[in-house]
Amino acid sequence: MTGFGPGGMDCEEVLADVYLYLDDETDGEVRRRIRSHLDGCAPCLRQYGLEQDVKVLVARSCGGDIAPDSLKARIRIRLQQATIDAGHLEYRAE
Repeated sequence: MTGFGPGGMDCEEVLADVYLYLDDETDGEVRRRIRSHLDGCAPCLRQYGLEQDVKVLVARSCGGDIAPDSLKARIRIRLQQATIDAGHLEYRAE
């Protein structure tokens, strides 16, 4: 599906990555291609604007919330456990 629109991306690809673009979590080349697509595609630009508005609204509504250190520690422990458990499953599968 790649390559059917402005920036060498089709609308589906752009809209699938719009939050990564908004959060500046894409590499430079993908970012440039998305920007080029948005510059040449009014429907995607309109959708991008809606997604940007949603992100701003969520940030405004929840931006002051900070997770307590105890919660962060519990999450880190569970992620480490899940990683270890997944490693054991992969080892057993081989």
